[in-house]
Amino acid sequence: MPRIAARSVAALLAAVVSATALAPSARSQGAPLAGVAEALGRSGAEQPGGVMRFSFPRSDLTVVADSVTLKPAFALGSWVAFQPVGKGAAMAMGDLVLTEDEVGPVMRALQAGGVEQTALHNHVLHESPRVMYMHIAAHGDPVKIAQTIRTALAQSRTPTGAPAAPAAAAATDLDTAAIAGVLGVAGKLNGVVYQVSVPRRERIMEGGHEIPPSMGVATAINFQPLGGGRAAVTGDFVMRAEEVNRVIRALQANGITPTALHSHMLEESPRLFFMHFWARADATTLARGLRAALDQTGSKLASK
Repeated sequence: MPRIAARSVAALLAAVVSATALAPSARSQGAPLAGVAEALGRSGAEQPGGVMRFSFPRSDLTVVADSVTLKPAFALGSWVAFQPVGKGAAMAMGDLVLTEDEVGPVMRALQAGGVEQTALHNHVLHESPRVMYMHIAAHGDPVKIAQTIRTALAQSRTPTGAPAAPAAAAATDLDTAAIAGVLGVAGKLNGVVYQVSVPRRERIMEGGHEIPPSMGVATAINFQPLGGGRAAVTGDFVMRAEEVNRVIRALQANGITPTALHSHMLEESPRLFFMHFWARADATTLARGLRAALDQTGSKLASK
């Protein structure tokens, strides 16, 4: 009997150790978000706060603005992010890059599946072909939301097959260390595009849930190299109402053009506005102008 008990205890301990070893994997496969990747047809990238973010770059499009051919990582990246918010439920937000003829069919498919639109607008000016950006939001069963989004994307020419491997950092003549030093926050290379994300200091809430920066409430700044240390810049500032015109003045004073001003969400707190911008110049000079604008916002930045 003592031997049987000892064997039973040993087996129990082994099972506990095994379950502990598997726990991180089980969490990463996402019980609350299980099935979302399969429904969308691609894997996502894990973000802080339990968020899974999925990218759908518009590699099918050749869009030119201000004589610059836009790379998908620069200004043509559709995305959707999911955050668990309760047993079997998730909050989803995203931004879909669409040509004008795709807007209607995609919107109808989203509405039919219960995925709402929270904004529809431009990001840049004088681009060819014309591109629109549709912000979406949904709460509920994450798999059903994902299925609806995939059905909607099928109404566009967005590549939805097996995704290509993420672009590795490529050789660029941009002085990314100098840019990071000026901005007060480091970015990362996505191919040759240098991407910077700047979160705000305060918590952003909607429907009783905090919205993490990875779900679209961080200022985004992208640099696309043009050669000779020059770059095109675009992105969007995330601002409270009282910051909007201070940011406009700072950008204009530094030769950076605001190209759109609008909301992205419907019921967030505090209320936020989003300002898109464009410029071409020496990359470090542009970084100084962007830092002047960031200093007018409640962004998390290193001291100069």
